[in-house]
Amino acid sequence: MFPYQEDSNMATMVSKMALKMHQDGNDVRVFMPRFGQISERKFQLHEVIRLSGMNIIINDLDQPLIIKVASLPGERLQVYFIDNEDYFKRKQFYIDDAGKPFTDNDERAIFFARGVIETIKKLNWVPDVIHINGWMASFIPVYLKTFYKNDSYFKDSKLVLSVYNEENLALDNSVEEKMKFDNITGLKAFKNPNFHNFVIESMDLVDAVVKGDEFLEEELDAGFAETKTTKSEYIDAETIDKLY
Repeated sequence: MFPYQEDSNMATMVSKMALKMHQDGNDVRVFMPRFGQISERKFQLHEVIRLSGMNIIINDLDQPLIIKVASLPGERLQVYFIDNEDYFKRKQFYIDDAGKPFTDNDERAIFFARGVIETIKKLNWVPDVIHINGWMASFIPVYLKTFYKNDSYFKDSKLVLSVYNEENLALDNSVEEKMKFDNITGLKAFKNPNFHNFVIESMDLVDAVVKGDEFLEEELDAGFAETKTTKSEYIDAETIDKLY
C-alpha cells in the first residue's frame, strides 16, 4: 500500500480503494507485511501488545506473530503490519542480493495469511468484505476455504480478489508438505508452485475477481478468462469512484 511500499499500480489502487471506502463511512482496516524497507520511525509504527504474542505454527515450527499499527498519513485509517523477525526484517521483498527467490517465500505467505486471519479474529471485527491484493494475500482464501472452513467467524464475509502483473517467482517445492501439515492437499498450484499459480488457484475460491491491471500477463489473463467466479474488468485509479 502506498506510501509504505513502492509507488506501483497495486500500491496506488489499494491506497485509493481503502481511502475511498473509509471516507464513505465504512470501517476499513488494511493489513500488509511489515517489510524491512518500511521505516517505523517515519510512519510512526508501534506494536499493539494486546494483538501480539500469538504463535503461528508452520510445518511444526512456532513463529511469533508481532502486530504493529499506524494511521495512513493525514487520515484516520488504520493499517496493521504483520511482522516477524525471521520473515520480514530483511531489506528485500522476495529475492536475495544474488537475485534468487528467498527459499522461505512460501512460509512468509503462509505466515502472512494466517497472521491476518488470526488478527482479525482477535480484533473481534467481522469484515463484510475482505479485498485481497497481491500474490502473498492470495493464500488467505486458500486458508479460509480449507484450514478455517469449519470456523463460522467469516461465514458471511465476501472475498474479492484483485489480480495484478506482479513478478512471477518460483516457490519451494516443499510448500506442498508445509501446507499438508495444515491439512491442505490437492491444490493445482502444487504441480508448479509459483506466485501466479497461487493467485490463479485463489480465483476459484473468492466471490469476485477484479482486473487490477488493464492488460494482464498471458498466464494470469488465461486464469481470469477461465474462472467461473464473478468478474470485474479493469477500472483505473483515476476513476476508482465507479467501483462504488
